[in-house]
Amino acid sequence: MLVLVANLGSTSFKYRLFRMDQSDGKVVAKGGYERVTDHATVIEDTLSTLQRDGIISNPDEIDAVGFKTVLGKNLSGCVIADQKAIDALDGFTAVAPAHNPPYAAGIRQFQTALPKARLVALFETAFYQWTSPAYYSYAIPKAWRDIGIRRYGFHGASHKFIAERSAELGGRDDVAEIARRLYLDGPQSIDGKPFRVISCHLGGSSSVTGIRNGVAIGSSMGFSPQSGLPQNNRVGDLDSGAIPYAMRTLGISLDEAERQLTKESGLLGLSGISNDSRDIEAAAATGNADAQLAIDANIRAIRHWIGAFLIDLGGLDAIVFTAGIGENGTNTRAEVCKNLEAFGVYLDPAKNTACRASEAIISTDDSPVKIMVIPANEELVLAREVYRKLS
Repeated sequence: MLVLVANLGSTSFKYRLFRMDQSDGKVVAKGGYERVTDHATVIEDTLSTLQRDGIISNPDEIDAVGFKTVLGKNLSGCVIADQKAIDALDGFTAVAPAHNPPYAAGIRQFQTALPKARLVALFETAFYQWTSPAYYSYAIPKAWRDIGIRRYGFHGASHKFIAERSAELGGRDDVAEIARRLYLDGPQSIDGKPFRVISCHLGGSSSVTGIRNGVAIGSSMGFSPQSGLPQNNRVGDLDSGAIPYAMRTLGISLDEAERQLTKESGLLGLSGISNDSRDIEAAAATGNADAQLAIDANIRAIRHWIGAFLIDLGGLDAIVFTAGIGENGTNTRAEVCKNLEAFGVYLDPAKNTACRASEAIISTDDSPVKIMVIPANEELVLAREVYRKLS
């Protein structure tokens, strides 16, 4: 089965073409475009490029297209990307304005460009379908909950990959199989000791997720991707009372307040320098106090959520770091794991320093809790789920 994974941003388009079989998948082509003003044009160019390079002889050879959709109103999971999925994306455009419109448009365009291919949407919220009402319910009026305001959680494809791979590295093939088949079979019970993981997806957009036996119990992100940890330029968690106070005191509109919270906040707002952690770390090394504040606040937020999920999980078997900062940020990993020996977390400094953008276990050999670095592979997760859905 040939599966094209389409990653659509507001001004970008990236793709990977996988050849899938029963065991796994292989990337046979990949590419991307920046500064996109017309997705239909780049989709046509992508198909032409695949033909020109001899990857396919005609577009009808592509069996399926997978979309890493973010948030749908009254819809989640791994679903056929039909009009119902488009309507769900349109219904929450106001919540995810940078993500939902490109995906809704992209599904429509692929329906035209590849009429014989089957289209599948894997919502980022899918991994959190089985969280408890006590976790996902905000303490808000029922009328608010009735219009869909609740905790959803995001980065689902990334954290699901961590659920699978961490179980494999931890010698728990039973849990890995449950995680692999989660969207087909739902959560399954296991015999014996549970496998408890805290997954730290740290990058331009970051989140922490607690995972028990391959199933998410909760995420640091909530109703929108704006919440949780400080993001690159998005605020993260904020007391709701701060918004009306800032509007009245600064004399700004709701639209302007929203713009500042989503464009000028997060690591950028704290550091006043950049939304890139590399720039912030360089500035902190020269003694810039605001840059150091951004680093310290981010570390504190990560540790806060690790602590919360440690209690919820009732113990811990592994902490996993993934995504750009998680895979490369040796200092971040060291600070996050600092002084956690009382909880069985022992970082090996030499292993940590040596590990950059590669899979490794960076805890000491005798650490009760394994500290893992697992490179993100959301595209492979999506290709696998498309294959499983259609098979």
